[in-house]
Amino acid sequence: MMTENEISKWVVGSAMEVHTALGPGLLENAYQECLYYKLSKNGLWVEKERPMPVYFEGVRIECGYKLDLLVEGKVVVELKAVKELNDIHLAQTISYLKLGNFKLGLLMNFNVLRLKDGIRRVVNGL
Repeated sequence: MMTENEISKWVVGSAMEVHTALGPGLLENAYQECLYYKLSKNGLWVEKERPMPVYFEGVRIECGYKLDLLVEGKVVVELKAVKELNDIHLAQTISYLKLGNFKLGLLMNFNVLRLKDGIRRVVNGL
């Protein structure tokens, strides 16, 4: 069983391979599909477009929220292809971590020249 940190190393390494091959400028969905493929090919369990319900007053409410990728049931991967990441993207990732009671999220913007400049590690203090 891998830790969140071990999983995140696999995700970041695989994402860098995808970004190197495709470069910036594509739609988010292209990066999502390729990263899903790459992680799955490497033997990781990945859920794509996993529904994320909201619980309000003890009632489960389906609002249409979906995690881009959930890796090994532990690490949330939120993908973007935008000019720059902003506070709302970070808030969305934090909300997903809290709603699902996950410890670690990776917010990744593929619309950058160097992917390492587009990755934010997000930790839920639980």
